[in-house]
Amino acid sequence: MLCGAHESVSGGLFSVFARASVDQCKAVQIFTKNGSTWREPDLKDDQIEAFRRERAAWSGAAGDGKVLAHTSYLINLATDKPDILQRSIDSLVAEVDRGTRLGVDYAVLHPGAHLGAGEDVGLARAVEALNEVIGRTPNATTKILIENTAGQGTCVGHRFEHLAALFDGVTQKDRLGVCFDTQHAFASGYDIATESGYLATWDAFAKIVGLDRLCAFHLNDSKKPLGSRVDRHEHLGEGIVGLPLFWRLVNDARFASLPGVLETEPREGDAPFRDEVALLNSLVGAKEPPAPAPVFSLEVVPAKPKSKKKK
Repeated sequence: MLCGAHESVSGGLFSVFARASVDQCKAVQIFTKNGSTWREPDLKDDQIEAFRRERAAWSGAAGDGKVLAHTSYLINLATDKPDILQRSIDSLVAEVDRGTRLGVDYAVLHPGAHLGAGEDVGLARAVEALNEVIGRTPNATTKILIENTAGQGTCVGHRFEHLAALFDGVTQKDRLGVCFDTQHAFASGYDIATESGYLATWDAFAKIVGLDRLCAFHLNDSKKPLGSRVDRHEHLGEGIVGLPLFWRLVNDARFASLPGVLETEPREGDAPFRDEVALLNSLVGAKEPPAPAPVFSLEVVPAKPKSKKKK
């Protein structure tokens, strides 16, 4: 796995690659704009040139390192509010265009919340919105990755069936992929912390979504228990999930070439993620680490629905 982290772009977008080098990242995630505002930056040619130049130097040293951009947290493609929906579509179009100009590989997207209209309605709106975005960016090279969610509130995307519905409705399926967030999956009820749960979860993902649609990982431990449906990340091995999950992931041949980025709080100092990235790399080929003490689970999503008994 190409392990890395979400790094700061303080000082300019291009500056992220110096930080990624210090932390020994082979993948990096950034915000190409302020993730909490609608304002879209006007990138200048010299900014794009600097970003591409520094990325080329870092990527070569990192072994074809991958770059992800997390889209704005304000985007909601499942909303029933027309003004927010249109702003969300326009924002995602701008992100894909900006990513293409910069040479970013993936734009990671939270699909949104239905706000009480129901999951089916919210997913249908998200499909329409994605098709509009794809139609407005015909020459884009940045791929949109749908991130599975923890299921807070009325957010969609916390079930594999939701992800499958988005793919089923999108006209150009090759423009879409999945970014699998480990904390979100655990919080939404997929028991990836145990060996049996890990195997069952990936079996379900393969059958419902398809492993060929998986493009990247967010590697996060969890502050909250299984099935809590609360989005709270923790440093690896310091949360409820524990290190065995990450040991399985980095040693799983199916994911060997995929980027996996940390979204944990940066540590103090000049190399905020280096120790955690090094920890991930140290798990490759190592013995399975001990599991944390069990914690009360709120809900477990079954790997596949139970068949009804015939009367």
